[in-house]
Amino acid sequence: MAHPHVKAISEMEDASKLIDMIADSKSAYVRDNLSIHLHESQIKLLKNVVKHSKPHHRRIRVKQYAKINDDKHFELHSKLYLKKYKKLERLELVEILDADDLPYDVVLTDKGLKIIDEIESLEKEWAEKVGCDIDVLREMALNSFEYSYRFKKKQKYQF
Repeated sequence: MAHPHVKAISEMEDASKLIDMIADSKSAYVRDNLSIHLHESQIKLLKNVVKHSKPHHRRIRVKQYAKINDDKHFELHSKLYLKKYKKLERLELVEILDADDLPYDVVLTDKGLKIIDEIESLEKEWAEKVGCDIDVLREMALNSFEYSYRFKKKQKYQF
């Protein structure tokens, strides 16, 4: 007997619900097969360490931190993120460093690099299992990225 949600999903018209279901499936697959237990938010944070270590992203961060006028907002932001990064540091996945041009910087350890490789491998494996059409997804990403970019720019990259 087919799962009771198959009919509902096959008739679903809400793109955002479908996208959320796909993202949840990928996350569940990665978390279920990852060699260590990480929460979804921890995986996202590890991926952000990779992203933020790229030279152009680092330059943006330095530029944005230099503009910060709201010390209370920044203080709250720093405490929240540092607390999350410190959990990853206790797992020996990242190292929190002092930086001249930033309040702190975070880099992946060797163990963190291995976990990132494992995550990327599991994501590719999942995409193959579910029959992911990368060309369709790429077109959707190109058609949609401008919305998040404008929002982040309006927020002055301070979240």
